Amino acid sequence: MNSAPNTAPAIVPRQGPDLGLEGDIPKYWFGGDPFKTRLFDAMSLLFPEGEKFFIACVRDYRERIDDPELLAQVKAFTYQEGQHGMVHTRFNDRLKNQGIDVDHILAEQRRVLFDVLRKRLPKTFTLGQTAASEHFTALMAHSFLDTGLFHDADPRIRAMYSWHAIEEIEHKAVAFDVYRNVARGSWLTRTLSMLWVSLLFPLHTFLIMRHMFQVDGLPARGRLWLRGLWWMYGPRGIFLRMVPDYLRYYSPRFHPWQHGAMEVHARWREAYETSGGDAVAASDATDAMAKAA
Repeated sequence: MNSAPNTAPAIVPRQGPDLGLEGDIPKYWFGGDPFKTRLFDAMSLLFPEGEKFFIACVRDYRERIDDPELLAQVKAFTYQEGQHGMVHTRFNDRLKNQGIDVDHILAEQRRVLFDVLRKRLPKTFTLGQTAASEHFTALMAHSFLDTGLFHDADPRIRAMYSWHAIEEIEHKAVAFDVYRNVARGSWLTRTLSMLWVSLLFPLHTFLIMRHMFQVDGLPARGRLWLRGLWWMYGPRGIFLRMVPDYLRYYSPRFHPWQHGAMEVHARWREAYETSGGDAVAASDATDAMAKAA
């Protein structure tokens, strides 16, 4: 990714788009590919409770924030994350109708996040996990939008993930700034929390995917997984290209706004605003831009 501007864009508190997610969306909406589809289906399952966790961890320090600008960013961050949870909950209802054990997965995730992590770990560490997760999702947002990853996806799902990605980019530094400037978290805690997220987020995603494949009657191992993991982690894999920017997080001097090209964000925002808030039109515009690059 190219260098980002020193000045962050405004964090816009948009209402979550109504994309008709209960409609005639194909089961394997990502180019008919079960692995690619279920990867992002599994991520979607984790978002609603994950967003609640992030909001709670940032709010732990809200009363200690004396910078009006940062306080306003926290408020906008909270709104955006709340909207993400609501839209992905509607999306997850589709998965429940397909036989996925959504309620059990969410209950277990809620137990781990709120009854274990938030009760047993220091608040600085859970805020560090939040900052790390926000960096991780912002990396995916920049990379997936820049490369047009969702070109073969159903336009409604592409619009959902593009909207989500744009807002992850807008608020990618909020939790980090609260961690660094308010909680005064250490570099060591920031590093350890990123290692935690880097290990457990993919693990949880893969476990959910395994359950989805079982429900679908697909093999739990073999070519499906090998081909999919190669797509993810191979020499031209979607995650391999993110490694340099991922590793920058471990630098003591790191800040999220030092990295990440913003052209796609500007194009999405322009298309969204000129179309009167049409998330599908904005997604189509950024997809076309990535395809032409």
